[in-house]
Amino acid sequence: MEINVEVISTEIIKPTTSTHDHYSFSFLDQYSPTWSVPFIYFYGVDHKPSKNEISNHLKTSLSRVLNHYYPLVGIVNENFIDCKNGGVLLLEAQVNCHLSQFLQKQNPDKFVNKFLPNDINNLVLAIQLNFFNCGGIAIGIRMSHKVADGSSLTTFMKNWAETARNSNINNVSPKIVGTTIFPPMDKTFANPSEYPPKKNVLSKRFMFSNSNISALQEKYVATSGTESSKTYPSRYKTLTSFLWSRFAASTEIKKGPKTSYLLASPVNFRKMMDPPLPDDSFGNLSGVALTVVSSEDDIEKEGYNYGIVNKLTRAISLINKDSVKKLQDGKFDNPLNWEGVDENTFKGEVDGFGCSSLCRFPIYEADFGWGKPVWVAFGGVPRSNSIFFLDTKNGDGIEAWVNLTEEDMTKFESDKELLTYASPTSN
Repeated sequence: MEINVEVISTEIIKPTTSTHDHYSFSFLDQYSPTWSVPFIYFYGVDHKPSKNEISNHLKTSLSRVLNHYYPLVGIVNENFIDCKNGGVLLLEAQVNCHLSQFLQKQNPDKFVNKFLPNDINNLVLAIQLNFFNCGGIAIGIRMSHKVADGSSLTTFMKNWAETARNSNINNVSPKIVGTTIFPPMDKTFANPSEYPPKKNVLSKRFMFSNSNISALQEKYVATSGTESSKTYPSRYKTLTSFLWSRFAASTEIKKGPKTSYLLASPVNFRKMMDPPLPDDSFGNLSGVALTVVSSEDDIEKEGYNYGIVNKLTRAISLINKDSVKKLQDGKFDNPLNWEGVDENTFKGEVDGFGCSSLCRFPIYEADFGWGKPVWVAFGGVPRSNSIFFLDTKNGDGIEAWVNLTEEDMTKFESDKELLTYASPTSN
C-alpha cells in the first residue's frame, strides 16, 4: 500500500507573550549550515482523544513553550533572525492508513519525509502534525541549523512535551547564549557543510545491533602486546571508522595529490565551557572536528584499520576546554583547531564524509501526555556523504541514517562487508 499524506490546514502559531525583536548570530551560527534539522516523532494514542483535542492540545502548548524560545519564531536574515511579529508554521495532514500499518512496512523509513514540512524557506521552525486513521500521530519538525544544533532540537521537543503535560509548569527555561559566549567574527572560514549539494541524494537506514557493534570494536581494538592492555574505541568512533571505510572501498573514491577527503565529527561544546552549560542550552553550541584522510593505508578493503580510529580520536581530542576558550576570544586563525587542515587543503578537489551522533540524547523522553514515542526517525538532508546515528528505542542497537548520492548508495548498500554487520531497513 502506498503511503499518502495530505496537508489539510496551514496556520502560524505565535507565542502567548511578546518576544525579542531579533536574535543576532553568534560565530557558531555564522559557521553553521543553512539546511534544517529534520525529525519525526511517532505516537500511538491509546485513549483515543479526538483529532481536534490533540490539535488544540499541541497548538496551545506550542504557543506557551515558544515564550522561552524566541529565536524559533523568526525569519533568517543574513546576520540575524528577525523575530518581530513572528511565529511558527504549523501544518496538519491526514495519513491514509493506521500507524501500525505504516510501522509494519518492510521499509517505513522510505516514507518518513512525507511527514515533514516540504520546505521551510527562511523560516526558523516548521512543524507538521500528521493524523493516522487509528488516532496515532506523527509530529514532523524542521529546525534551521543556522539557529540550533541537534541537541537543541531534542531538548526543545522534550520541553514542549513537558509543557503539554503540565499546564502549570514553570521550569522550562533554556539558556539562550547567542553572541554573549561566541561573538560574531568578521573572518570567514571554509565550511565543509556548505559545499554545493549534490543531486539525487538518497537517505537509507542501517541497523547495528549491540552485539555487532561489540564485534566491530574487537576488530578495531588497539593492543600494546598483552590482552589486558586492549583499548576499545567508542561505539561512535567504531561505526564512523567502519562506515567511512566501507564507503571508500565500495565507491572506490578517487585519490591523488590534488584531492582531499575530510572526515568530519561534530563535538558538543556545552560541557567544555567554563562554567559548563546546562544540557538544555539552546543554540549552535558544537563544532566540527576534522581529519584529513589521504594516504593509501587509510582505506583498507577489510575496513579494520586502527589508524583511522587514531586519526579520529586525535581530531576530536584537539577540541577541548582550551581551544573552545580560544575560540570564544577569537585568538587564533584556525577556529576549530583542525590539525593538518589549512588553506591549501581547500585549493584542490575537496570532498567530505561526516558522521553525527544523537545517541544518548533525550529523544524518546518527549511525552505529550499519551506516552513516549514508539519510534523517532531522522529525515533526509540534502548533503551527501553524511550519516546520523540514533539509539534504537529499546537501547538494543544504533540506527545509522545514511545520505549518499543514488549512484554511491547503490554500491554502498551492496557491500558484503557492510552487510555482515549492518541490516538495511529500506529497499
